Amino acid sequence: MVIASEFESETAKKVSTGFDVALHYSDVSPHVPIAKAKAARAIASEYDIDLLVCIGGGSTTGLAKAIAMTTGLSIVAVPTTYSGSEGTNVWGLTANSRKLTGVDNRVLPVTVIYDAELTLSLPVELSVASGLNALAHCVDSMWAPRADPINQAFASEGIRALASGLEAVVSDPAGIDGRERALYGAYLSAVAFASAGSGMHHKICHVLGGAYGMPHAQTHATVLPHVLAFNAQHAPEAEIRIAAAFGADSAVEGLDRLCSALGAPSALKEYGFDEAAIPEAARLILPAIPESNPHAVTIDDLEHLLRAFGLEGQWRVDDASHRWNVPTGPSR
Repeated sequence: MVIASEFESETAKKVSTGFDVALHYSDVSPHVPIAKAKAARAIASEYDIDLLVCIGGGSTTGLAKAIAMTTGLSIVAVPTTYSGSEGTNVWGLTANSRKLTGVDNRVLPVTVIYDAELTLSLPVELSVASGLNALAHCVDSMWAPRADPINQAFASEGIRALASGLEAVVSDPAGIDGRERALYGAYLSAVAFASAGSGMHHKICHVLGGAYGMPHAQTHATVLPHVLAFNAQHAPEAEIRIAAAFGADSAVEGLDRLCSALGAPSALKEYGFDEAAIPEAARLILPAIPESNPHAVTIDDLEHLLRAFGLEGQWRVDDASHRWNVPTGPSR
């Protein structure tokens, strides 16, 4: 069973040429709605599928994981974005406007095939958002519940590879070198994230995706600078690692510089996020914040953050002290 979205359907057919394919399946949606997962499981059973091959990004891989979780079928993943989902045993489903996540070794692909040429058709804007999604895995791994020196080392190298790779993709979209570096960084981000666990950043993004339908990669790209600014001042060792990986004086400065160079998205209002959702979103997010977060998080903090990355597109950092605050004007 070859799973690929309509966007990737031609690529999927080319990649699978010469193989005995029982079914090409394209009913893929972001955040894997539970109804879509159940339908795909039923189809897999009806066709007596013995192997899942997913070709595409995080949504495609996520659907394959949803099938594998209940059927035990093995997955061969062929990523065409930089989401990193193919390298983790993390699954996600959306039900009743809530995103549910967990870990299950049955969903970890048995084989991953990385081919940077398959990412050449990914538009620059989506490449940037997808790559920053992977970079968010790296940053969150620095202070996630199971963070340790090993997964932090993977995350640091992932940041270096993604930063240089994405800049190359933006400057030369048809070049293979930048896309190879970005894929390498995405793999490292997945390994780090799978080991360290899900931190504050991912908890925020899961709520925004599940409850408000925010696009996955773009949400990660938009939220990341603000969560980094909020946490970095309270995690000095992690901050030093991140800054060094960026080759910058501070972690926030390094990410700010990268996002500016990439033309990264800056506010979720571009994707339909509304100010009226802020109080409810803050209430939904607060219970999900890990106790291991470097700094205690309050409802007020979350409302300020939601306003910042949701509406204003402003970094939450004082230029002189690099400390998180409520700014009075845009920094970019």
